Amino acid sequence: MGRLRRPHGPRAVRVTRRWPALAAVLALAATALVWTTVPDGPAPVDREHRFLQGADGTRLDTTYYRPPGAGPHPAVLLAHGFGGTKDDEQDRAQRLTRAGYAVLTYTARGFGRSGGRIALNAADGEVADVGRLVDWLAQRPEVRKEAAGDPVLGMAGGSYGGAVTLLAAARDPRIDALVPSVTYWDLNEALFPGGVFKKLWAGILFGQGLTGGGDPQCGRFTDTVCSAFQRAAATGRADPATRRLLASVSPSSYAERISLPTLVVQGQNDSLFPLSHGDAVARTVARNGAPVAVDWIAGGHDGGADESTRVHDRTVDWFDAHLKERGDPGPGFRVSRGTGSLAEDGTPVVRGATASRYPGATGTGRRTVPLDAGEQTLAHPAGGMPPTVTAVPGLGVPALPGGIAAAFGGGPPPGRTGREAVFTGSPLSAPLRITGSATFDLTVRSDRAAVLFARLYDVGPDGAQSLPRQLVSPVTVAAGATVRVALPALDHGFGAGHRLRVVISSTDLGYASPAEPALHRIRVGALSVPTVDTLELTGSADLPRWVWVLPVVALTAAAALLRPARRRNRGAHPHPDAQAAGPPDTVPGAPPLRVEGLTKRYPGAGERYAVRDLSFTVGPGQVLGLLGPNGAGKTTTLRMLMGLITPDGGELTLFGHPVRPGAPVLSRLGSFVEGPGFLPHLTGRQNIDLYWRSTGRPAADAHAESALEIAALGAALDDPVRTYSQGMRQRLAIAQAMLGLPDLLVLDEPTNGLDPGQIREMRDVLIRYAAHGRSVVVSSHLLAEVEQCCTHLVVMDRGRLVTAGPVADIASDGAQVLVVTSGVRDDERLARTVAALPGVADATAADEGLLVRLTTLTTPALLAELVRAGAAVEQIGPRRRLEDAFLTLIGGDQ
Repeated sequence: MGRLRRPHGPRAVRVTRRWPALAAVLALAATALVWTTVPDGPAPVDREHRFLQGADGTRLDTTYYRPPGAGPHPAVLLAHGFGGTKDDEQDRAQRLTRAGYAVLTYTARGFGRSGGRIALNAADGEVADVGRLVDWLAQRPEVRKEAAGDPVLGMAGGSYGGAVTLLAAARDPRIDALVPSVTYWDLNEALFPGGVFKKLWAGILFGQGLTGGGDPQCGRFTDTVCSAFQRAAATGRADPATRRLLASVSPSSYAERISLPTLVVQGQNDSLFPLSHGDAVARTVARNGAPVAVDWIAGGHDGGADESTRVHDRTVDWFDAHLKERGDPGPGFRVSRGTGSLAEDGTPVVRGATASRYPGATGTGRRTVPLDAGEQTLAHPAGGMPPTVTAVPGLGVPALPGGIAAAFGGGPPPGRTGREAVFTGSPLSAPLRITGSATFDLTVRSDRAAVLFARLYDVGPDGAQSLPRQLVSPVTVAAGATVRVALPALDHGFGAGHRLRVVISSTDLGYASPAEPALHRIRVGALSVPTVDTLELTGSADLPRWVWVLPVVALTAAAALLRPARRRNRGAHPHPDAQAAGPPDTVPGAPPLRVEGLTKRYPGAGERYAVRDLSFTVGPGQVLGLLGPNGAGKTTTLRMLMGLITPDGGELTLFGHPVRPGAPVLSRLGSFVEGPGFLPHLTGRQNIDLYWRSTGRPAADAHAESALEIAALGAALDDPVRTYSQGMRQRLAIAQAMLGLPDLLVLDEPTNGLDPGQIREMRDVLIRYAAHGRSVVVSSHLLAEVEQCCTHLVVMDRGRLVTAGPVADIASDGAQVLVVTSGVRDDERLARTVAALPGVADATAADEGLLVRLTTLTTPALLAELVRAGAAVEQIGPRRRLEDAFLTLIGGDQ
C-alpha cells in the first residue's frame, strides 16, 4: 500500500482552518456540558440501626442519622405512610441530615419488623410511641435542647405518618414545628365523606394491614379496628362504635391543641385525602394563632408529578426558619400548575403560583355561574350496578384527556345512561380560574334518602369534556331536602368559550350505594366558584441548563462548518433540475399505489431477503393495514415506498408514476415512519412550521390548523418538544404527516405511546381522512385497531406476501362457527354429537359456547342438525377474529 498523500493548494488550507475551529467549538461544548451536568457527590451520612422501646414495651425498628460536626443540632422525627416502613424515609432522612439535622426514622407498630398491632394512630398506641422516641432524642448529646428533656424538634410525615405528626403535636409540647403531607384531618370524613362509605380505598388500606402475618382475617390490626372495618364492609355504613373509633384517632378531635408552626403539603391528585383535609388543618392552626403555610402539590395518592425534591427543599426552609430561626420559610401559599408538557423521563413539567397568605378553599373572591334550570329525573339501579367510574384508587389517571373512562375504553357521555343528571352553564366570555371549592344548592324530591355523587366538568367549545383531577363529592340528601354541596377543591383554568358542567350520578365505583332501586327528581342552583386574585406565577418551568447551552453550541458549530462552503459556492447558479416542480397528476386509471414484484435483499446476505416478490394495490378511499410479525419486512416496504431506499427488483408506482428518490410524485405522499426528527429545543408549533417551510410550498397549502387540531396538544404546542411525552411526540408526528392533506398517507405504528382514548380518536381520524377519497397505509401490531379502522389488509411474513384483500374476507372465512345455546347447557355432550356429523372437522366446547370447524357442511345445515339434536340454539355464526386469522396465516409460533 502506498503512502497517503497530503492535499495541496487552497483546499488544504480550508480543511486545516475548518477543523481546528470545529475542535474549539466542541471543546467549548464539552466544557459547558461538564460544568452543567457533573454534580458534587453527596457527603456520607453516619447512621445506626436499633430497636427502641415504645409504649407498653412494643419494640420499634429505628434508624438514627447523625449529622457531621460537633453540634448541637436540632432534630427531626420522620413518620412513614400506611403499609410502609422506616426505609421509605431513608432518602429524606439523609437529605435532612446533610442540612444539619439529627434525624430519627422508625417503623410504626404493626408494620415491618416493629412489634405491636395497628391501632390507626391511637393515643395509647402509635401516638404514645412518638413520645418515647422524643424521650430518646432528648438524651442524645448532639441534639440541641431548649431545656432538660426537651429537644428542639420538628416532625414530618406523609399520609398516615402525617396524621401522627398532628396527633403527637396535640399531646406533646416538646414538638416545635410540623410538616404533615397528603394526610387526613377527620378519618370519618375521609372514609365516609357525606355519609357514604369509600369502599375501594378502605379495602385497599385494610388489605395493606393483612400482609404482615397474624390473624388471616385481621392481619396485624387490633380486634377493635378489624371489627369496625368488617361491619362497615358488610353494611356500607359507619355505626356509632365505628364513628367513635375513627373520631378518637382523628386530629380534628384535638383541634384546639395544635398550635405550632405547620407547613401543610396536600396533593391535588388525591381521592383518598383531598385538599379539603389540608384546608381544615391550615384553618385550625391559623385560628390557634400559629404560623401556617400551605403547598398544593401536583401529586397525591392518585399519582401525578413528582415534586419530592422541591418539597424537601421547602421542608428544610420551614425547619430552618422555625428550629434554627434563620432563613425564609417560603410563601404562605403555593399551588403547582401543569404546563401541559412532560419531561424526557415522562414526568409532568409544573410551575408554581404563590401568594403571601393562604386564601383557604373559599378563595379571596366568588363568582356565580348559572346552570341549567329545571328538574331532572335520576335513576338509581338495583345494587348500584353498573357504577359510574370516576377514578380507581391509587390510579386516578388524571393525565388522560378523557379521564378514567378513556383508560378503560370510553363509555357513554354523562346523561346518556339515565343514572346521571347534567346541568351546564353558558360559554364563558373570558377565561376563569377556580382555586378552591365550588359550591351549589341541591334539592331532591324522592320517597327516600338519596346517595348522590357530584362532579365538575370542563366542556370545550367542541363539546369535548374533561374531569379535572378525577374527583367526586359524595352526598347524602334526605327526601325533600335541600343541601349545600361542596365540590372537590381544585386549581383549574377554564378557557374562554368553555362551559362549566355539574354532573350528578347515583352511583360511583369507589363508593357503596344503596341496594334498592330508586327514582330521584333533582334540581340545582347556580354554581358559586372561588377565585384567588393574589396568586402570582413563579418563574418558568425548570429545565436543565444544557437545553439552553446546546442549541448555542450547535449553531456555532454549524456556522464554523458552513462558512467555508458559502465562500466556495458564492456566485454559483442552481441546476435547472433543482427547481421546484408541482406534483404530477394521476395517470388515468392508475391506483394511488401499485406494488409489483417488489424485492429487497439484505446487503451481503446472498439469498436472504428483506422483501421478496411482493405485490399489492391500494385504491382510492381505502385504509390498508400492513400486518406481519417482527422482521416481516413491513418497515422496509414503507421505506421503499417513500423513496428512502431503492428496491433490488420490481416496481413501485404512486398515482401511475414510478417511485425513486426525489421523485416529484412523492410530494403527494405524507408519511411518518420511524423517528420524526423533531428539534428538541423548538416548540411543537415551530417544528411543524419549519418542516413545511422546508418543502418550499406555500403556507396556505399546509392546512396546518387542521393537522394541529388532530394532534390535540393544546397549549403544549408552544412548549419545547423535549418536554413532550412519547405520546405527545407521536401525535405531533402524525399531524406533521398530514400537512398539506396528502393524497396518500403512510403511517408506521401510529398508535405507539397513545392512550386508549387517543387511539380511538386516531382510528376515527383515519376513517374520516379516507372518506374524502384519499388513501391511507397503516403498519401496526394492534390487530384490534386494524380490524376496526382498515378496509383492506396485506399480511406479510419473512418478506413475502401471505394474503391480501378486504378485512371482512380475511377475518371471517366461515371455517369456524360459534354456537351459543340457552337453558341448561351440556356443551361437552353436544360437541361429541356435532363432531360425528359428516362435513364437520371437529367440535370443541369453549367458555363462550361450542366451536365447530366445518369442511363441507354448511352453516344452515348445521343449524338444522342442532335443532334435530334438541339444542336450544340462541346464536350461530362465524367465529374468526382478525387475531385468529393472523396467527393462522403466519403460523401461531411466530
